Amino acid sequence: MPERVAVLSDIHGALPALEAVLAEPDVADADLVVLTGDIAAGPQPVEVLDLLAGLGDRACWVRGNADRELVEARAGRPSAHDVSNWAAAQLRDDQLARLAALPLTVTLPVTGLGDVLFCHATPRDDEEVVLVDLRMERWTEVFAGLSTRVRAVVCGHTHMPFTRLVDRRLVVNPGSVGMPYGGPGADWALLGPGVQLRRTEFDVEAACARVAAESAFPDAAEWADEYLRSRHSDADALAVFGPRDGR
Repeated sequence: MPERVAVLSDIHGALPALEAVLAEPDVADADLVVLTGDIAAGPQPVEVLDLLAGLGDRACWVRGNADRELVEARAGRPSAHDVSNWAAAQLRDDQLARLAALPLTVTLPVTGLGDVLFCHATPRDDEEVVLVDLRMERWTEVFAGLSTRVRAVVCGHTHMPFTRLVDRRLVVNPGSVGMPYGGPGADWALLGPGVQLRRTEFDVEAACARVAAESAFPDAAEWADEYLRSRHSDADALAVFGPRDGR
């Protein structure tokens, strides 16, 4: 049973942000690094996937909707997002095969927390929206059929970190490494024996310049300026996501 688990979600192909998080001592020392989806859809997809592949068995991968969309784009079903269509075209066949094989959920025991289910959006869907203030009736619907042995659910997708109880079950969102809403910095979580929501600060100016210089994505500079600088606040994001959470 892993004692310390670092959870990285929504990296979105942002290499400088990922490198900053992986350099954190608590991430380097973690027994396991769980990647809860939306890993490569961004301006540096090949580099991000190669770096994470280097973690070997220390990494546990879970599928996000953007990972699925990369696979679909290569199969002739384009994404609504230009960066995803571009990223899909960059991936090697071995990288595409890895993304295609990712599971929707993974359940692991974590010291101090018991059985923890890791997913991208919800345990039943890779793009369903759940927010911190979701009403209890919707949580009950979202978790219907979930084993009572699962004492915590860790999800991503909305790029905003939170932790809360839902009918005696802990729900954790680590936030986003590469596209944070609410302020610059790479958000992640450390599990075991409790839960810590963490933010890694890095040189955003240098990161933006590096993405613009190193990525062949035509709009790389604009992408970095919008997302690494966190131009969208949590209030902005909630205004967009709120109508999609069934309230």
